[in-house]
Amino acid sequence: MPELRKDPIIGRWVIIATERGKRPSDFIIDRNQVRGGFCPLCPGNENTTPPEVLAYSSTHGRQPNQPGWSLRVVPNKYPALVIEGDLNKQGEGLYDRMNGIGAHEVLIETPDHAESFTYLPPERMIQIFWAYRDRLVDLGKDERFRYVMIFKNYGAAAGASLEHSHSQLVALPILPRMITSELEGSLSYYRYKERCVFCDIVRQELDQQVRVVTSNDKFVAIVPFAPRSPFEMWILPRQHSSSYCNTDDETFRALTAIFSECMRRLDKCLPNVPYNFVLHGAPLRSHSLDHYHWHFEITPKLTMIAGFEWGSGFYINPVAPEEAARFLREAEIN
Repeated sequence: MPELRKDPIIGRWVIIATERGKRPSDFIIDRNQVRGGFCPLCPGNENTTPPEVLAYSSTHGRQPNQPGWSLRVVPNKYPALVIEGDLNKQGEGLYDRMNGIGAHEVLIETPDHAESFTYLPPERMIQIFWAYRDRLVDLGKDERFRYVMIFKNYGAAAGASLEHSHSQLVALPILPRMITSELEGSLSYYRYKERCVFCDIVRQELDQQVRVVTSNDKFVAIVPFAPRSPFEMWILPRQHSSSYCNTDDETFRALTAIFSECMRRLDKCLPNVPYNFVLHGAPLRSHSLDHYHWHFEITPKLTMIAGFEWGSGFYINPVAPEEAARFLREAEIN
């Protein structure tokens, strides 16, 4: 029988359509078509992107905007928001508007066009997580910005327009509705129980071991109780922390290890599946929040959002999270 499940943080309802129950092999995944041709993100083409705002390099004496980098961050050539100007907030009757001020950056994860995030070696993947922290710290100095959304789109179905492995950062002058909902929901839970809801989720999932995919000393990866998508995963720190910026190098190494394992398990179950991942963290310049817990959410693109979902706000998931976690745990990876 189908189940209705409620997300304990924001109260979102999900339908677990168990009568449609699917195994990983039941999903039809379109192969990414390799288009080839000119790539502005490849080494040697640095002059085709805006000047870099951050670069890591093992090449001694490398000059800015030249080859020799291992990771590079540049402003998006076609940004959703622009960094120059004032917010100029205005009201028009009951409507509100402001200038589209923000920052939109592309983090080029590897100089190798054919290399995928999933199979990056640990010493390379950790640079990506370092770069997220470095850009959060730097963009947090701009008082106009309240939040930085960090995300990755992989595959055309997930919104990727470039084949070269990259992720994106968008600094916003307002808090995204999803983050506001998490902050409000977790604060309500904290006021009632005097505990962080995310910490309670971590404790319960580790105790029950039915939706845990994998864990290490610093992190746990779970399929959430009410997932929007088949094989959705969350990666949460075991110890309470509301700000990603406070993460130290030892913790980044543990994050790299568990993130790499999760991505390889996902790829083993659903080869080359399109996906998004998003970093959820506290607003910029906020003090340590006792009720909120930073985490990553990884969402494969396996189902279509259609009229029912748009009209109701419900998601229909044909794979029970306990089954998804079992498939991911049992995937044989190197």
